[in-house]
Amino acid sequence: MTGSLDIVGLGPGAEDMVTPEVRAALADATDVVGYLPYVARVAARAGLTLHPSDNRVELDRARHALQMALQGQRVVVVSSGDPGVFAMASAVFEALEDWPAAQALNIRVLPGITAMLAAAAALGAPLGHDFCCINLSDNLKPWDLIERRLRLAAEGDLAMAFYNPRSASRPEGFAKALEVLRASCEENRLISFARAVSTPDQSLLTVPLGQAVPEMADMRTVVILGNSATRSVGKFVYTPRFAR
Repeated sequence: MTGSLDIVGLGPGAEDMVTPEVRAALADATDVVGYLPYVARVAARAGLTLHPSDNRVELDRARHALQMALQGQRVVVVSSGDPGVFAMASAVFEALEDWPAAQALNIRVLPGITAMLAAAAALGAPLGHDFCCINLSDNLKPWDLIERRLRLAAEGDLAMAFYNPRSASRPEGFAKALEVLRASCEENRLISFARAVSTPDQSLLTVPLGQAVPEMADMRTVVILGNSATRSVGKFVYTPRFAR
Protein backbone atom coordinates (compact mmCIF):
# COMPACT_ATOMS: atom_id res chain seq x y z
CA MET A 1 0.00 0.00 0.00
CA THR A 2 1.33 3.45 -0.94
CA GLY A 3 1.23 5.95 1.88
CA SER A 4 0.54 9.66 1.65
CA LEU A 5 0.80 12.77 3.76
CA ASP A 6 -1.56 15.73 3.64
CA ILE A 7 -0.75 18.83 5.69
CA VAL A 8 -4.02 20.67 6.17
CA GLY A 9 -5.52 23.77 7.75
CA LEU A 10 -8.75 23.47 9.73
CA GLY A 11 -9.56 27.16 9.54
CA PRO A 12 -10.14 29.54 12.46
CA GLY A 13 -12.73 27.51 14.36
CA ALA A 14 -16.11 27.32 12.65
CA GLU A 15 -16.74 24.00 10.94
CA ASP A 16 -18.22 25.70 7.87
CA MET A 17 -14.84 27.37 7.32
CA VAL A 18 -13.11 24.01 6.74
CA THR A 19 -12.63 23.68 2.98
CA PRO A 20 -14.17 20.79 1.02
CA GLU A 21 -10.66 19.72 -0.02
CA VAL A 22 -9.61 19.36 3.62
CA ARG A 23 -12.84 17.53 4.51
CA ALA A 24 -12.13 15.02 1.73
CA ALA A 25 -8.59 14.44 3.00
CA LEU A 26 -9.85 13.81 6.52
CA ALA A 27 -12.53 11.43 5.26
CA ASP A 28 -9.86 9.36 3.49
CA ALA A 29 -7.27 9.40 6.27
CA THR A 30 -6.17 6.43 8.34
CA ASP A 31 -4.25 8.62 10.82
CA VAL A 32 -4.53 12.22 11.99
CA VAL A 33 -1.58 13.90 13.71
CA GLY A 34 -1.46 17.27 15.44
CA TYR A 35 -1.56 19.45 18.52
CA LEU A 36 -4.19 18.14 20.93
CA PRO A 37 -6.84 20.93 20.57
CA TYR A 38 -6.72 20.66 16.77
CA VAL A 39 -6.93 16.86 16.67
CA ALA A 40 -9.93 17.15 19.01
CA ARG A 41 -11.77 18.94 16.19
CA VAL A 42 -11.62 15.77 14.05
CA ALA A 43 -14.52 13.39 14.61
CA ALA A 44 -13.59 9.84 15.56
CA ARG A 45 -14.70 7.08 13.20
CA ALA A 46 -13.94 3.47 12.38
CA GLY A 47 -10.60 3.07 10.61
CA LEU A 48 -9.19 6.36 11.85
CA THR A 49 -6.51 6.68 14.53
CA LEU A 50 -5.99 10.03 16.19
CA HIS A 51 -2.49 11.00 17.38
CA PRO A 52 -2.73 14.13 19.57
CA SER A 53 0.45 15.57 21.07
CA ASP A 54 1.58 18.48 23.19
CA ASN A 55 2.67 21.86 21.93
CA ARG A 56 6.35 22.61 21.06
CA VAL A 57 7.03 19.12 19.67
CA GLU A 58 6.48 20.05 16.04
CA LEU A 59 9.50 18.22 14.62
CA ASP A 60 8.75 15.03 16.56
CA ARG A 61 5.17 15.23 15.32
CA ALA A 62 6.34 15.74 11.75
CA ARG A 63 8.74 12.77 11.89
CA HIS A 64 6.02 10.55 13.33
CA ALA A 65 3.66 11.52 10.51
CA LEU A 66 6.31 10.88 7.85
CA GLN A 67 7.20 7.51 9.35
CA MET A 68 3.57 6.36 9.29
CA ALA A 69 3.21 7.52 5.68
CA LEU A 70 6.32 5.52 4.76
CA GLN A 71 4.66 2.49 6.33
CA GLY A 72 1.68 2.89 3.99
CA GLN A 73 -0.79 4.91 6.04
CA ARG A 74 -2.76 7.83 4.68
CA VAL A 75 -1.73 10.49 7.18
CA VAL A 76 -3.18 13.95 7.71
CA VAL A 77 -1.29 16.52 9.78
CA VAL A 78 -3.69 19.16 11.09
CA SER A 79 -3.12 22.78 12.04
CA SER A 80 -5.58 25.53 12.81
CA GLY A 81 -5.96 28.26 10.21
CA ASP A 82 -3.60 27.60 7.30
CA PRO A 83 -0.84 24.98 7.70
CA GLY A 84 1.75 27.25 6.10
CA VAL A 85 1.17 30.21 8.46
CA PHE A 86 3.03 29.68 11.76
CA ALA A 87 2.01 26.03 11.59
CA MET A 88 2.97 22.47 10.67
CA ALA A 89 3.87 22.68 6.98
CA SER A 90 7.27 24.21 7.73
CA ALA A 91 7.99 21.59 10.40
CA VAL A 92 7.22 18.73 8.01
CA PHE A 93 9.53 20.11 5.32
CA GLU A 94 12.26 20.71 7.89
CA ALA A 95 11.98 17.06 8.97
CA LEU A 96 12.06 16.06 5.31
CA GLU A 97 15.42 17.71 4.58
CA ASP A 98 17.54 14.84 5.88
CA TRP A 99 15.18 12.00 4.95
CA PRO A 100 15.59 11.11 1.24
CA ALA A 101 13.22 8.13 1.44
CA ALA A 102 10.43 10.33 2.74
CA GLN A 103 10.99 12.91 0.02
CA ALA A 104 9.48 10.48 -2.48
CA LEU A 105 6.15 10.39 -0.61
CA ASN A 106 3.00 11.89 -2.06
CA ILE A 107 2.82 15.05 0.06
CA ARG A 108 0.23 17.79 -0.32
CA VAL A 109 -0.29 21.06 1.52
CA LEU A 110 -4.00 21.95 1.62
CA PRO A 111 -4.70 25.58 2.51
CA GLY A 112 -7.10 26.81 5.14
CA ILE A 113 -8.64 30.12 6.14
CA THR A 114 -6.24 31.84 8.51
CA ALA A 115 -7.29 33.47 11.77
CA MET A 116 -5.85 36.70 10.36
CA LEU A 117 -8.13 36.66 7.30
CA ALA A 118 -11.17 35.56 9.30
CA ALA A 119 -10.52 38.38 11.78
CA ALA A 120 -10.08 40.93 8.99
CA ALA A 121 -13.36 39.83 7.39
CA ALA A 122 -15.23 40.09 10.68
CA LEU A 123 -13.86 43.61 11.20
CA GLY A 124 -14.45 44.78 7.62
CA ALA A 125 -11.32 45.24 5.50
CA PRO A 126 -8.41 46.47 7.65
CA LEU A 127 -5.93 44.60 5.42
CA GLY A 128 -7.20 46.27 2.26
CA HIS A 129 -3.76 47.62 1.32
CA ASP A 130 -0.20 46.39 1.90
CA PHE A 131 0.20 44.59 5.19
CA CYS A 132 2.48 42.23 7.09
CA CYS A 133 1.91 39.47 9.62
CA ILE A 134 4.11 39.09 12.71
CA ASN A 135 4.09 36.37 15.36
CA LEU A 136 4.74 38.10 18.69
CA SER A 137 5.83 34.91 20.45
CA ASP A 138 9.55 34.87 21.24
CA ASN A 139 9.65 31.08 21.67
CA LEU A 140 11.28 30.57 18.27
CA LYS A 141 12.97 33.95 17.69
CA PRO A 142 14.54 36.58 19.91
CA TRP A 143 12.58 39.60 21.07
CA ASP A 144 15.15 41.94 19.48
CA LEU A 145 14.16 40.60 16.06
CA ILE A 146 10.44 41.05 16.79
CA GLU A 147 11.04 44.64 17.87
CA ARG A 148 13.11 45.38 14.75
CA ARG A 149 10.36 44.04 12.50
CA LEU A 150 7.73 46.10 14.32
CA ARG A 151 9.74 49.28 13.82
CA LEU A 152 10.42 48.57 10.15
CA ALA A 153 6.76 47.75 9.46
CA ALA A 154 5.74 51.00 11.12
CA GLU A 155 8.34 52.89 9.09
CA GLY A 156 6.87 51.39 5.93
CA ASP A 157 3.34 52.40 7.02
CA LEU A 158 2.12 48.82 6.70
CA ALA A 159 -1.01 47.51 8.35
CA MET A 160 0.03 44.71 10.71
CA ALA A 161 -1.62 41.52 11.89
CA PHE A 162 -0.27 39.99 15.09
CA TYR A 163 -0.48 36.34 16.13
CA ASN A 164 0.13 35.04 19.68
CA PRO A 165 0.11 38.49 21.27
CA ARG A 166 -0.14 37.59 24.94
CA SER A 167 -0.07 34.42 27.03
CA ALA A 168 0.02 33.59 30.73
CA SER A 169 3.69 32.60 30.43
CA ARG A 170 4.74 35.84 28.67
CA PRO A 171 2.28 38.59 29.60
CA GLU A 172 4.92 41.30 29.17
CA GLY A 173 5.54 40.75 25.44
CA PHE A 174 2.45 42.52 24.12
CA ALA A 175 2.99 45.43 26.51
CA LYS A 176 6.47 45.87 25.01
CA ALA A 177 5.03 45.61 21.49
CA LEU A 178 2.52 48.37 22.24
CA GLU A 179 5.33 50.58 23.53
CA VAL A 180 7.29 50.08 20.31
CA LEU A 181 4.24 50.81 18.17
CA ARG A 182 3.29 53.94 20.12
CA ALA A 183 6.84 55.25 19.65
CA SER A 184 6.56 54.72 15.89
CA CYS A 185 2.89 55.43 15.05
CA GLU A 186 0.40 58.17 15.78
CA GLU A 187 -1.82 57.51 18.81
CA ASN A 188 -5.09 57.75 16.88
CA ARG A 189 -4.18 54.88 14.54
CA LEU A 190 -6.86 52.20 14.78
CA ILE A 191 -6.01 48.88 16.42
CA SER A 192 -8.49 46.01 16.49
CA PHE A 193 -8.75 42.99 18.76
CA ALA A 194 -10.56 40.00 17.24
CA ARG A 195 -10.96 37.18 19.75
CA ALA A 196 -12.14 33.62 19.04
CA VAL A 197 -13.21 34.60 15.54
CA SER A 198 -15.89 32.42 13.90
CA THR A 199 -16.78 30.71 17.21
CA PRO A 200 -19.70 31.46 19.57
CA ASP A 201 -17.19 33.30 21.80
CA GLN A 202 -16.23 35.79 19.10
CA SER A 203 -15.68 39.36 20.25
CA LEU A 204 -14.45 42.40 18.32
CA LEU A 205 -13.02 45.63 19.70
CA THR A 206 -11.43 48.58 17.90
CA VAL A 207 -9.78 51.48 19.71
CA PRO A 208 -7.16 54.15 18.96
CA LEU A 209 -3.64 52.86 19.56
CA GLY A 210 -3.21 55.30 22.43
CA GLN A 211 -6.09 53.63 24.31
CA ALA A 212 -4.96 50.03 23.79
CA VAL A 213 -3.90 48.06 26.86
CA PRO A 214 -2.27 44.61 26.99
CA GLU A 215 -5.27 43.04 28.71
CA MET A 216 -7.33 43.50 25.54
CA ALA A 217 -5.50 40.50 24.01
CA ASP A 218 -4.86 36.88 24.87
CA MET A 219 -3.72 33.81 22.93
CA ARG A 220 -7.11 33.50 21.21
CA THR A 221 -6.87 37.05 19.88
CA VAL A 222 -5.64 38.28 16.52
CA VAL A 223 -4.62 41.92 16.74
CA ILE A 224 -4.72 44.10 13.62
CA LEU A 225 -3.14 47.54 13.55
CA GLY A 226 -4.16 49.67 10.60
CA ASN A 227 -1.90 51.91 8.57
CA SER A 228 -2.07 55.71 8.71
CA ALA A 229 -5.06 55.75 6.31
CA THR A 230 -7.15 53.08 8.06
CA ARG A 231 -10.49 54.39 9.26
CA SER A 232 -13.92 53.31 10.44
CA VAL A 233 -17.26 53.50 8.68
CA GLY A 234 -20.25 52.52 10.77
CA LYS A 235 -19.27 49.42 12.72
CA PHE A 236 -16.56 48.46 10.20
CA VAL A 237 -12.84 49.16 9.92
CA TYR A 238 -11.18 49.39 6.51
CA THR A 239 -7.98 50.46 4.82
CA PRO A 240 -8.38 52.23 1.47
CA ARG A 241 -6.95 50.43 -1.55
CA PHE A 242 -4.98 53.45 -2.74
CA ALA A 243 -2.03 54.95 -0.91
CA ARG A 244 -2.00 58.71 -0.54
